Amino acid sequence: MVLKAFVPLVACVLVALTACDPGSDAPPSPSESPFLAPSAGVEPSPTPPALPASPPPSRGRPSDECVNGWASPEPDAALARQPIGIVRRVVPFEGPVRVVDMRYFVGPESPPSDKGYLREVRRWYVKLFATREPAYQGRFIVESRRFGMGVAAVAPYDTRGFRSPDWVGFQWNAADTEPKGYAGLPGTWRGIPYDFVRGGEGLEIPGLPAEVGGCLEGT
Repeated sequence: MVLKAFVPLVACVLVALTACDPGSDAPPSPSESPFLAPSAGVEPSPTPPALPASPPPSRGRPSDECVNGWASPEPDAALARQPIGIVRRVVPFEGPVRVVDMRYFVGPESPPSDKGYLREVRRWYVKLFATREPAYQGRFIVESRRFGMGVAAVAPYDTRGFRSPDWVGFQWNAADTEPKGYAGLPGTWRGIPYDFVRGGEGLEIPGLPAEVGGCLEGT
């Protein structure tokens, strides 16, 4: 059985994405052409983050593509603060944050596992921007398992749904730990970028299982 590498909360102190594997010193084989190249030079000033004309829905019913449905946590609840804290720690930003949309949903690992601690993965979809840093705007998938919590993927702020190649994951690379910036993504990231929707960089499995991929429908 193949499992996605995941950033343990303590071991990696969340300085990388869930693809971090601190137990291995062997770098992955580089792709002939990278999925996403680092930004060259200074990026142009970002446009102000667009806000929805009306509040997004707060709940989604269970379906074949979102087996347990989804719900938006109350803004002041711990369930809402947790993923924002993880995003802030993995890709730091200063000052307050504006959460435009958030969904919480629970489902299996990708690929499904018979291991008890992987049968249920807690996930958050978060769309936000830093009010003092216009360049810091994006969409995030945060995952929590029994052994840790981290950012699984990131997408540009103006994208929609769960589509390739919008969502980017990062595979840990012990040979190159220098954080790099990427066009359209907030902050800087360590590791080798890959297509989180379809898989890549040795992770030939989708980032989300079919049972929860629909939980991002309408985002």
